[in-house]
Amino acid sequence: MDLGIPDLMDGGLADQVVRALSWLEALDPILLHLVLALGAFAENVFPPVPADTFIVVGGVIAGRGVLPLWSVCLVVGGANVGGAWLVYLLGRRYGHRFFTEGPGRFILTAGQLNRVEEYHARRGPVALFLVRFLPGLRAVAPAFAGIGDLPARRVLPPLLAASVLWYGGLLWAGYAAGRNLEQVAALIDQLNRGLTVVAVAVVLALIWWWRRSREESSG
Repeated sequence: MDLGIPDLMDGGLADQVVRALSWLEALDPILLHLVLALGAFAENVFPPVPADTFIVVGGVIAGRGVLPLWSVCLVVGGANVGGAWLVYLLGRRYGHRFFTEGPGRFILTAGQLNRVEEYHARRGPVALFLVRFLPGLRAVAPAFAGIGDLPARRVLPPLLAASVLWYGGLLWAGYAAGRNLEQVAALIDQLNRGLTVVAVAVVLALIWWWRRSREESSG
């Protein structure tokens, strides 16, 4: 059955929001909540999913009175944090074995894995909080918190804090957008481009660390 699902992978945030709005507003409220939740959740397991779009759209829909703001906050916030928490639990349960006995042993040596664990023991919560703002990397940060054996009590607070600040801000922007949707979306797009530059710099730094630490391990 063709549900007429719009393509949300192309174009800027404003274009994505406009395409999504007409489709989502026609859905039954229960199904609408489910779609918003899936969009917010999926980013944690498939980073190309534009979770920001779903969250801004949720705010816009609440602003138009289609859904109450409190239910949108609970659904998208709970789904996004829940997805990150699931990835963390999987990383803690299976990540160490993956890098010691599975294919991951060709990616990280035992010495590198020990350094990952030591780093998370010292700075894990702060790193997790900061990386949750970076596109793409925010999806893998909880997994490495789990691989680094960071205790749950040190994971949940930064996850919640980052989600409240970033996704709460996106919801508020969508809710308050009104007729200024294009301007708000353009500002968010600009912010995301800046954060993407930061994410690329972090990835390059990680590649440099990986190569240097591997040479030290082999030497």
